[in-house]
Amino acid sequence: MNKLNPGDIFPDMRLQLVGGGSLSLPGDITSPMTVVLFFRGHW
Repeated sequence: MNKLNPGDIFPDMRLQLVGGGSLSLPGDITSPMTVVLFFRGHW
């Protein structure tokens, strides 16, 4: 997978949420400026 560069379009992906359900990125985000934090949790 290649890194994103400024101006690149974010690839479509679906994430499973901890509390249930899922989130589609970038489809479910309504703001043009968004920060997404990924936490790997405890191994």
